[in-house]
Amino acid sequence: MGTIRIAVINGPNLNLLGERETGVYGETDLGSINSAIESAAAQAGASVEFFQSNGEGEIIDYLHRVRDFDGIVINPGAYTHTSIAIRDAISAVRVPAVEVHLSNIHAREEFRRHSMTAPVCVGQVCGFGPYSYIAGLLAVVDHIKKMRQA
Repeated sequence: MGTIRIAVINGPNLNLLGERETGVYGETDLGSINSAIESAAAQAGASVEFFQSNGEGEIIDYLHRVRDFDGIVINPGAYTHTSIAIRDAISAVRVPAVEVHLSNIHAREEFRRHSMTAPVCVGQVCGFGPYSYIAGLLAVVDHIKKMRQA
């Protein structure tokens, strides 16, 4: 079976975590979140590769490159609400993905309440701050293990 490989993808403006809108997104920076994810992944028997881009096309290209991975944890940022192209890329690579968000997108502005990408993911975790990433990682690892047993 080997180690479960997970791609962790972050979209636009997430490189500014800890600085931008701390009342909404908190004070934890992306590097600290990635460290926590890496630790949780190791405990779950998984390895992770991190990617962040502010560009839609770069995210799509990366999704294409990780189609041999076992799973994806993705925070598409604002592209969640607008990108049919990222939705199509997630669907096309046929890798189980979990969408994550630091804030509860369903309790925010109306335009943030609809996700274009969630319907092609195995699940969505939002509203738990940095722990949303850990919960998403654990959920996709569990999903993969169950798929392998089937």
